[in-house]
Amino acid sequence: MLIVIENLLSADEVAQINRQLEQANWVDGAQSAGSRSIAVKQNLQVDRDCAVGAQLSNLILRRLGETPQFVSASLAEKIWPPVFNRYAHGGHYGTHVDSALMRDNARGLTLRSDLSATVFLTDPESYEGGELLIENEFGAQGVKLAAGDMVLYPSSSLHQVTPVTAGERTCAILWLQSAVADAAERAMLYDLDQSIQALSVARAADDPDIDRLIHVYHNLVRRWAQV
Repeated sequence: MLIVIENLLSADEVAQINRQLEQANWVDGAQSAGSRSIAVKQNLQVDRDCAVGAQLSNLILRRLGETPQFVSASLAEKIWPPVFNRYAHGGHYGTHVDSALMRDNARGLTLRSDLSATVFLTDPESYEGGELLIENEFGAQGVKLAAGDMVLYPSSSLHQVTPVTAGERTCAILWLQSAVADAAERAMLYDLDQSIQALSVARAADDPDIDRLIHVYHNLVRRWAQV
């Protein structure tokens, strides 16, 4: 399931992040690539020990926690802190799959990558190319969103970033482990939760039908969650 979350970041927050990223320490993105991915990865990313990057990463993490759609779609148990990357002058990231297990011994973090996310930080009109292509059972789907929007998709998907032939594409990327590992179960819970929220708008706070749906939702989470 591919989910777009619009306006995760406001225009002011996007502008603030981009200003501060100009002061960040950018390094060759190949440093963090796996043994096979290194051959197809050509971009820059903010050094993992950069204080500016850590500050901006925390800003995005706060916004994620304040965004009900993200919470509903991900049921996040662990989140790998956002990494900032930049593509320009033909920069690209060829077809690859994200690592199933991610470990950061320095921070004591290990997670199973269930979902990947890209937060777009540059307007799509300001660069050419740079489309995120995500393969699923229906074929490849291209994603190129407005600045401040985020796409959430299965980490198990083959995906790529096409070459940026003009301008610059800056994004934040992150990975997370969900409390519900099975993608089909997670999708059903998301659909059920979104329906409950939509129906609740026109119903009384003590509506018994809504209460029964909430009862079903939480019992399904209880059945499927791995925590």
